[in-house]
Amino acid sequence: QVQLVESGGGSVQTGGSLRLSCVYSGYTVSTYCMGWFRQAPGKEREEVARIYRDGAITYASYADSVKGRFTISKDNAKNTLYLQMNSLKPEDTAMYYCAASYSSGWSTCPRDMNYWGKGTLVTISS
Repeated sequence: QVQLVESGGGSVQTGGSLRLSCVYSGYTVSTYCMGWFRQAPGKEREEVARIYRDGAITYASYADSVKGRFTISKDNAKNTLYLQMNSLKPEDTAMYYCAASYSSGWSTCPRDMNYWGKGTLVTISS
């Protein structure tokens, strides 16, 4: 069964960096879209970034609010999804979730993910 476990959250000051990790198991990596989502208190959950790797080609997209600051990557050999977060701002404070969904390709990657981790908390102080 598909399982996702996040780690790497913590508390840092504005301008700092964090790298989140998500160890995944229970599915064929090449057939799943994966992504990072976040939810702050009083706000709806939003997608931060998503990724799909098809052989030598990697597809990725980012929310406008994190472009140029965050980088999503995937290491299939280690069964790990990463989110490198730089130049962090107080607005980035949220619970961050790793998620995945089956897809045969990037073009059909669903908007809603159906497998989720439990989340890791990121707090940015001003």
